Amino acid sequence: MKHLHIAAASLIAGLVLSTFAATATAFPIPERLEFELSYTGITAGRAVQEVKLVDNGIHIVSTARSADWLRFIFPVDDRIESFLTSETPAQFIGTPRLYQERKHEGKTITNREARFDRQKLEVTTIDHRNKNEKKHVITKRTYDTLSSFFYFRTVPLQVGTSYYIDIFDCKRLWNTEVKVLRREELTTPLGRFKTIVIQPLLKSEGIFARTGEMFIWLTDDDRRIPVQMKSKVIVGSITATLTGGSYWSARPVN
Repeated sequence: MKHLHIAAASLIAGLVLSTFAATATAFPIPERLEFELSYTGITAGRAVQEVKLVDNGIHIVSTARSADWLRFIFPVDDRIESFLTSETPAQFIGTPRLYQERKHEGKTITNREARFDRQKLEVTTIDHRNKNEKKHVITKRTYDTLSSFFYFRTVPLQVGTSYYIDIFDCKRLWNTEVKVLRREELTTPLGRFKTIVIQPLLKSEGIFARTGEMFIWLTDDDRRIPVQMKSKVIVGSITATLTGGSYWSARPVN
């Protein structure tokens, strides 16, 4: 049960394509996605991710909370935010300038942020609880673990192809392989959908922690709405399933 937070955060996981310039039709903004988290079939929590336009940039917020019955065993109360500024008209999702995470997971409490400097190609991380600050070198196409997934949703995907992506998780920069496995029809409480299945080969110690195999089902259309994510843990698996929100409706299969 200690890995409950991984399921919620995986929905807005750390993915960024560092090698692609072409983009597909983008998802609409504002957008709100609501998910149910379950462990071996038992509801364990809820997660919400939202993206909005603010000033001249984009604000993404992800929250995750454990179910009432689990709060006495392993409480989870997370809020993760990413602020982005578009650098060129062609770059729809923009690039991160500030990433913040405040997480309470069991006995672990985290309060830290990352400030990106694209001119110097470096990021400054500040740990507010431990009172320390560090600088790290980044690449031109580095995203944080929250905003990167939204960029990934704007990129065309080809089955059988691997993409190598840069993720900064507030500790270090990871170059991660993401496999596009197959197309698959998936049935959820919202209906049956045509999806494309991806598998990140995870290294990061941040949102996509190294706990086992992970698979994400995205709608096989321009919107790339995440309708399900499954992460294997030591015993069983954790599943996050889209249950509602405000977005371009993913079209169920007739």
